[in-house]
Amino acid sequence: MGLISFLSTVPSLLPIAPLPSYSSSRCPIHSGTISCKIDDAGSHEINGVRRRDVLNCFGAAISMELVASSSPISSPFIEAANAADLIQRRQRSDFQSSIKMTLYKAIKANPELISPLLTLALNDSMTYDKPTKTGGPNGSIRFSSEIERPENKGLSAALSMVEEAKKEIDFYSKGGPISYSDLIQLAAQSAVKSTFLASAIRKCGGNEEKGNLLYSAYGSNGQWGLFDRNFGRSDAQEPDPEGRVPNWATASVQEMKDKFIAIGLGPRQLAVMSAFLGPDQLATEAKLATDPDVVKWVEKYQRSRETVSETDYEVDLITALTKMSGLGQNINYEAYSYAVPKIDFKKLKL
Repeated sequence: MGLISFLSTVPSLLPIAPLPSYSSSRCPIHSGTISCKIDDAGSHEINGVRRRDVLNCFGAAISMELVASSSPISSPFIEAANAADLIQRRQRSDFQSSIKMTLYKAIKANPELISPLLTLALNDSMTYDKPTKTGGPNGSIRFSSEIERPENKGLSAALSMVEEAKKEIDFYSKGGPISYSDLIQLAAQSAVKSTFLASAIRKCGGNEEKGNLLYSAYGSNGQWGLFDRNFGRSDAQEPDPEGRVPNWATASVQEMKDKFIAIGLGPRQLAVMSAFLGPDQLATEAKLATDPDVVKWVEKYQRSRETVSETDYEVDLITALTKMSGLGQNINYEAYSYAVPKIDFKKLKL
């Protein structure tokens, strides 16, 4: 094993060369992930890669090898975590962070689109048909024949915002265009986060600084891991069949329950996703509360929203959105990754 197992996992960055021995490393390991970040800043660059980045990547690989050699646990897992995979993860993570910033700015500039963005993501997902495993969050709602259906009335402005964000995102993407299916669900995530933050600010008397601190301290950002990982959906090439999505404005609570149950959710998820069903959450919840199967959950989440942390409400909403946003999807976990430039060490001044 020695240094071979980890250092051999960076073939695109390092040619095979004699390696010095290290008894210790000053490169910290965070959550078991090697960070090899490439940017345009800094000095002593070769093919756009800074000397510091190369040393960091080199040191991180050695540090992981030391951990592997000193661990009492067998190392098949560590051997399998090759650098190409770790670099892909970092690329996807960085790209997703940039997307979220683009969406954050767009939503901040258009707060009136928060509710339509939530319904847009819901209705794109609700075309899922469990028996045939077709439909779901596949971006089909972008087609004019689908967005113009009665159940999607009032969602065109939200779709336009998504389309404008896509133009910006595709411009800076290094790994190909973002799919509508991914972007619509990420826009819903950003909209949900904005409602969580807005609630924290209200609880601090409108003080944004204190509200941000409250949300940072008690918010549920750590619950988004699985949602973020499901990044790499494929777009449908035609509209999904009609008749699969209720018109939430006119549907009975029983019809809503039946649809949620049909896709593998239930009364609990119906209650926690009340904000997705229309612009007036309280009015929607009043309607849902008339059903004996839903009322207990409506009351539970209303109580939770009155607490400082809103833990029950936020965690259950994130869980429901995560499940909904993955219905019928085969995620490509390599999507948006790209080849990194090779480094000629003969030209690198170390």
